[in-house]
Amino acid sequence: IGAVLQKKSDGIRISDIIMGGPVWKGKLLEVGDMILKVGQGSKDPVDVIGMRLEDAVKLIKGKKGTEVRLTVKRVDGSIQVVSIKRDVVEIEETFAKSAIIKQGNHTYGIINLPSFYVNFNNTRERNSASDMALEIAKLKKQNVDGLIVDLRNNGGGSLSKVVEIAGLFIKEGPVVQVRDAERNIQVLSDTDSSTQWDKPLVILINELSASASEILAAAMQDYGRAIIIGSKQSYGKGTVQELIDLNREIRNSSLGDLGAIKLTRQKFYRINGGSTQLKGVNSDVVIPDRYQYIKVGEREMENPMPWDEIPKANYTRWSENQNFPTAIANSKKRIEEGALFKLIDENARWVQKQRDENTYSLEYNAYKKQIDESEAMIKKFKQLTEYKSSLQFSSLPSEEEKAKENEDVKIRRDRWHENLQKDIYVEEAVEVLNDLVK
Repeated sequence: IGAVLQKKSDGIRISDIIMGGPVWKGKLLEVGDMILKVGQGSKDPVDVIGMRLEDAVKLIKGKKGTEVRLTVKRVDGSIQVVSIKRDVVEIEETFAKSAIIKQGNHTYGIINLPSFYVNFNNTRERNSASDMALEIAKLKKQNVDGLIVDLRNNGGGSLSKVVEIAGLFIKEGPVVQVRDAERNIQVLSDTDSSTQWDKPLVILINELSASASEILAAAMQDYGRAIIIGSKQSYGKGTVQELIDLNREIRNSSLGDLGAIKLTRQKFYRINGGSTQLKGVNSDVVIPDRYQYIKVGEREMENPMPWDEIPKANYTRWSENQNFPTAIANSKKRIEEGALFKLIDENARWVQKQRDENTYSLEYNAYKKQIDESEAMIKKFKQLTEYKSSLQFSSLPSEEEKAKENEDVKIRRDRWHENLQKDIYVEEAVEVLNDLVK
């Protein structure tokens, strides 16, 4: 169906939506929705609360053209049944992609990186680091003045690739520290003295930016290389797990399928010494979002490993961003005074209230009043979905050539640009870049 799923205690959570997939095309679901039941054809829907994620995915997947019915709890607490026609998901849309932003006399670039992908079985295939380098090179040809890297909803991926990607923005030096169970510390560094991008840089994160995303954002923050904009903090996943198949460890067992165990082997630390576990990365500029009062992150899990710190690595901060304090202060002032940001915060509080609401009056007038109030609030917040910035977005020349040959590519890119134009977080990132390029 084109969605990334995450197991939660109260259902299966939509953690990301893949551009070009059935869900994206039909605007059927959004990040934060919870799948409660899965229905097929004329059969009764199956409750997936408490079910293993792998088993739930098997129910949701199916042949192209067939229908699956999902009983979904929306972010606002409402329950709906969503019918989705399964289709092939374009893998191309899970890779890095970029666009050009025009605002007045300034030209900026934005790169969306959905994950730190790599094929460990075939290292010659495309990977996130080489794709990022390619997108940066293409944007440099367009003479962009600043760059936004969007890591929102990026759940992580390859550790080696995040080190390579960090190296695109610094001359050389440590990127992350890793400590194992024996308390041995390994410092992973960029050893390439060249820099692919040395102009202003802004990184967008949210509560679902995790693991490798946090490593990149933390490194750029510690170096003073980029301004981090987004939620109060990222997900807070600072550990490395290894999955051990017990059937391989214990051969010829008469006990049947022994399953697997997951062991925590390592822990990530920033180059400043602090762990990304639990605390994640705190944004330099915090922008309210509708999920900010919903419990998300490693800190909400049962028995999470605690935050701690180790000695900091030896690194030299970036010296070319003298106007960071001014840009951050100006951004905070805009957010504090912006009517739309205040409305987002109000919407977030209402969403939390709706999700926590689990009692409804059986008296007609009281129930109708509750429904009327809910509909009035939905109408009030509609302006958030109808908002449109004055920014102009366009594809790179190479993408425009693809769009001429493939109508689907054109539709996907046009839709992405439309979404970017409605994205108040991207708009604020551009305002920050305006201060940085002065």
